[in-house]
Amino acid sequence: MIDILPIRTQTTTASRLASVNLSQLEFGKVFSDHMLVVDYRDGEWQEPEIVPYGDMAVSPANSALHYGQAIFEGMKAYHQHDGGVALFRPLDNWARLNASAERMCMPTVPEELFMQGLRELLKLDAAWVPSDEGSSLYIRPFMFGTDGLLGVRPSDTYRFMIITCPVGLYFSKPLRVRFEQKYVRSAEGGAGYAKNAGNYGAAMYPTKVAQNEGYNQLIWTDASQHQYVEESGTMNAIFVIDGKVVTPALSTSILDGITRRSVLALARDMGLPVEERKVGSREVMDALAAGKLQEAFGVGTAATIAPIATIGYEGHDYDLPATDAKAFSKRVSAALDAIRTGAGADPHNWMVRV
Repeated sequence: MIDILPIRTQTTTASRLASVNLSQLEFGKVFSDHMLVVDYRDGEWQEPEIVPYGDMAVSPANSALHYGQAIFEGMKAYHQHDGGVALFRPLDNWARLNASAERMCMPTVPEELFMQGLRELLKLDAAWVPSDEGSSLYIRPFMFGTDGLLGVRPSDTYRFMIITCPVGLYFSKPLRVRFEQKYVRSAEGGAGYAKNAGNYGAAMYPTKVAQNEGYNQLIWTDASQHQYVEESGTMNAIFVIDGKVVTPALSTSILDGITRRSVLALARDMGLPVEERKVGSREVMDALAAGKLQEAFGVGTAATIAPIATIGYEGHDYDLPATDAKAFSKRVSAALDAIRTGAGADPHNWMVRV
């Protein structure tokens, strides 16, 4: 690993930490004191900097604003039982960021820049990592084109940044969702597997329609037939059907979720059969009617495990059976919490100390 240390650092003269109640946090609204910034120009990454969190100037002709060259990641750091701080599977986020970068015709970020920059930033803002149960420090690495040019082509210059924010639970109660059978999140051959900003912007209108109807999120279906499950809102979808953990197989229209990978690995550790395959909306509803759909939940970095209580299908709502402490979603959530906080063993070596 190339040593890029020390990273030039400008510390804030007025920390905002004392004014923040880390026990009462609204997701994504309170940001830590510092951020990592590094520019790409002349075909190479420049010297990284850590500076106080704040606004930045961009050209009105900024290529990301006009043509959508913007990608991001979502990851977390956790307060450990011994008082330290550790990251959950950061190299997986780095690899996925670069997969998104390649899809969006952007430069990849070297591992040493990503990891050493992230470590130095978290060491500086370690006091911002909350310790309450269910809380964490959410980390947002992102990159965008910075050319000031109105021309439909890849930018020649880019900026990579990392900002962080202390967060609590994303969802406070089980979700009401419905199958979306008109709009699509992504199509095969598109950029659905990449975490590019446009995927999320295009999802907002149909999600808002569903929320106005009383649902929290959508279950997206495939673009060609609207019959097969893709994702659940901004999460991967997992079902427990007749004792089997079932989830849609990855494709170019489905994000390779790191929480998804982790949940499936732990399911296998628990001896449960796991199926990654096409999952039809009709199959899900038939399983529910037959009493074979035991659980449905979304998995993602922000929410971790988000149980589904109600599914809307073809104009009708169907309630799922109540779950108890023996439910797979409850057990896997507890197992992930233990690994992430250092309270339990980490058999897959997912945690990386800061």
